[in-house]
Amino acid sequence: MKILIVSDTHGNLRNFDRVIEREKGIDMLLHMGDVEGDEDYLEAVMDCPVYVIAGNNDFFSDLPREQEIRIGQHKVFMTHGHSYYVSVGTSRLKQAAQARGADIVMYGHTHRPDIDTEGNVIAINPGSLSYPRQEGRKATYIVMEVSDAGEVTFTLKYID
Repeated sequence: MKILIVSDTHGNLRNFDRVIEREKGIDMLLHMGDVEGDEDYLEAVMDCPVYVIAGNNDFFSDLPREQEIRIGQHKVFMTHGHSYYVSVGTSRLKQAAQARGADIVMYGHTHRPDIDTEGNVIAINPGSLSYPRQEGRKATYIVMEVSDAGEVTFTLKYID
């Protein structure tokens, strides 16, 4: 199974369109918030299940603020992250995920990609496709692959 993880598009889908042209065989799309009204577009262009959560800039949105989903044998907790103070670290976020029985937590908000595999909970932030803030400021996303045996791998990818 191949899962595309994105975040913080902020109404600018130019790079998202480039990603879906590049990445073939996507089985699921996960968006970690700050989609700013483009959730219908995402569902229209993807031929797979699409999960989108609301971010701190998704004003007046009916999107869920948090969501728990199963991907194979893994329980995934999705949140934008701003309510867990992710700008200063992921410890509070990982504690919340563990309390929910999740072994993977995905978030956005910081516009900086991160794959944190320390401890019992894996924390994944795909960065931003529109307004990256990490050194080099390249737009980023993550591809998660789940093997038939249930093993997961995460690959951070850049848009040039």
